[in-house]
Amino acid sequence: MFQLYYDHAAKTKDDVLSGLTVAFALVPEAVAFAFVAGVNPLVGLYGAFMMGLVTSLVGGRPGMISGATGAMAVVMVSLVAMHGVEYLFITIILTGLFQMMFGAAKFGKYIRMVPYPVMLGFVNGLAIVIFLAQMDHFKVEGADGVMHWLGGNPLFTMLGLVLLTMAIMYFLPKITRAIPAGLAAIIAISAIVIFGGLDTKSVGDIADISGGFPTLHIPEVPFTLETLYIILPYAIILAGVGLIESLLTMTVVDEMTNTRGHGNRVSMGQGLANTINGFFGGMGGCAMIGQTMINVSSGGLRNLSGISAALFLLIFIMFASDLIALVPVAALVGLMFMVVIGTFEWGSFNLLNKVPHEDAFVGILVAVVTVFTDLATAVIVGVIATALVFAWKQARHIYITTEDRTDGSRVHKVHGPLFFASVHRFGELFDPENDPEEVYIDCAMSRLADHSAIEAIDNLAERYKKAGKHLHLIHLSSECTKLLTTAGDLVEVNIKEDPRYHVADDKLA
Repeated sequence: MFQLYYDHAAKTKDDVLSGLTVAFALVPEAVAFAFVAGVNPLVGLYGAFMMGLVTSLVGGRPGMISGATGAMAVVMVSLVAMHGVEYLFITIILTGLFQMMFGAAKFGKYIRMVPYPVMLGFVNGLAIVIFLAQMDHFKVEGADGVMHWLGGNPLFTMLGLVLLTMAIMYFLPKITRAIPAGLAAIIAISAIVIFGGLDTKSVGDIADISGGFPTLHIPEVPFTLETLYIILPYAIILAGVGLIESLLTMTVVDEMTNTRGHGNRVSMGQGLANTINGFFGGMGGCAMIGQTMINVSSGGLRNLSGISAALFLLIFIMFASDLIALVPVAALVGLMFMVVIGTFEWGSFNLLNKVPHEDAFVGILVAVVTVFTDLATAVIVGVIATALVFAWKQARHIYITTEDRTDGSRVHKVHGPLFFASVHRFGELFDPENDPEEVYIDCAMSRLADHSAIEAIDNLAERYKKAGKHLHLIHLSSECTKLLTTAGDLVEVNIKEDPRYHVADDKLA
């Protein structure tokens, strides 16, 4: 009994301390993404607080951290610039409603259809994006208003603090895990900078994060069809981007923890959090894989870690903004660099010569598209590319074997799947002019997968009819025969000869 209590207390401590570490990392990210979207930093911080709290409270993926994200911020830019922040709030409300509808329809399960090469490219691309995002902290605005790279002592100070942060995070877990390495690194680097009087950029130099508790705010927009026409496209895109990033992050956590999340529950939680965001002046968001990796690696494997991170962030905003302003940006950059190292799948380099070249190409493609566009676009491109590669490979697997019967008829047995990519090859396999009067096309060993396959058989029947030949299509399912129009009476349905065969039925296939 006492052991159970101690185990529970230890897990609670891990969750709370991990949440504190994540809260530190959330501050600069939320502020940065608020700037990207063109809104006040507090809008980003409130968004991160409400996203993290609501998704954890309603039973989102344990260990997963949600907040304001760059993937959604880049979609918001034009909306805010053209119509103002109030239109952003009403758009976030509609975004949340779409996401809850997605979860209620139980569409979250379709995340399992994302191929592994796409997942690999997504993770690697995201690691690169996180790394590149930190480069802005190595720049300073010059007198001409243009950002320039740091040089001289400021650069060496920044690099030294970043490397020291990374060293603490690497070596401390080998000594003790009593305190999360990220939190220890932030405290240690802050102490060195403050008591050492080092001149380096701090969180306070980025923005003022002081504020109060978020209050209920009804978006001040005209509730008309014109408003709906403005916000609807943005809401659909934001809902898609948020769900894709959240569900893929859930999958990554599943693999790391050897557990399984619930996509529909995550979708509902993301939707509810975004809807509440819109009513309380937050910019919304979705799951954050960088902060999630920090959380999981620090021992935050339960919903309490997400709740703690959100509450600590609120405490920073309301009561401790002056202290948080003293935290060196270098410590947070070092923390994110360690996230990059932990997120990137370094083993993927070894897989390049061990997996099919097509899969390697898809993984690289997704990573590149992630860097230059956004995660949702990259995943969609990756899934489409994988589907086309699969279709091309399967299209080459169709062939026929021919058998001449003693009565002078001929049987062509079709082998391989017949679908949109293989119909051209299918048509080339037959020669109605040189076939005998009686011809049988046996489809028992072929799967007719789509409407293109039905059209291919329909066209083949027409070719034999024009040649004056008698064509018999056997071992076709009833579903196919209903769609075959030109074949007419030439179709011979005889499923009983091969009871295992049934077209387009996944249960029996």
